[in-house]
Amino acid sequence: MSQRHLCQALAALLMLAAVPAAAADPVTIPNFWNPRARLERPEPPQTTRPVRFLTDDEYPPLHFAGPDGNPTGFAVELARAACEKLGLTCTVQVRRFDTLLDALQANQGDVVAAAVPLTASLRADHRATRPYFRWPARFAVRGDKSLPAPDAKVIGEHPTGVVAGTAHEAYLRTFFHVTPKTYPDLATAEAALRRGEIEYLFGDGLALALWIGGTDAAGCCAFVGGDYLENRYFGEGIGFVTRKEDEGLARALDDALQRLWDEGKYAELYLRFFPVSPF
Repeated sequence: MSQRHLCQALAALLMLAAVPAAAADPVTIPNFWNPRARLERPEPPQTTRPVRFLTDDEYPPLHFAGPDGNPTGFAVELARAACEKLGLTCTVQVRRFDTLLDALQANQGDVVAAAVPLTASLRADHRATRPYFRWPARFAVRGDKSLPAPDAKVIGEHPTGVVAGTAHEAYLRTFFHVTPKTYPDLATAEAALRRGEIEYLFGDGLALALWIGGTDAAGCCAFVGGDYLENRYFGEGIGFVTRKEDEGLARALDDALQRLWDEGKYAELYLRFFPVSPF
């Protein structure tokens, strides 16, 4: 199966999985906004043409091709909601992921709405909103083991897996003071957890959430404990990215994201695309 076909199949599963979410366990919705740090509301940008959002369509559930072939996903629908909140006409154009920032700089679009990590080097050449999503690290366990929430003592007493050479391995070694069992990739580590070869698996919360909610896990496993969001290891997350000179647009999008959170639209979209929350 090609990568595109795999993404389309996963996208269809996500859309179906979102339907019964309300009847399942409560979904944890992250809050990246500080109610005490609201900015003065900026004027929406004055433009006579649509604001052009650029995205990729191969990274569900953040951005992917929907069943009709059009771009959708959490980042894409959040962009559309922000445009509606600001009273702007917007378009969403698909580009290959590794060309998004170049296309933005070449004025082929106005905003990148994709999983481009926020970094100091990115901010040196671009403007970005505050994060609207981050990649938490999580522990997963078999659901039939009744294992305790992880801490350094617990992890030291139970076999724990991680993907070799990752920030997750470095974090485990630094803060949990353990020597974990390492695997070449996440799929191999997930299979080891399902077989019972390890009792805890530490990894990217988004990837683990998709696995836990998918057919490969077959209902075997679940998250345990909380999320880990150390910037030095797991990054600052993602926001909408504009050109350096488009400060007004970036500030307006920041304000729109705050209002979408306040009014519950962010939560509505999150529940639609994250039936198993990575948080």
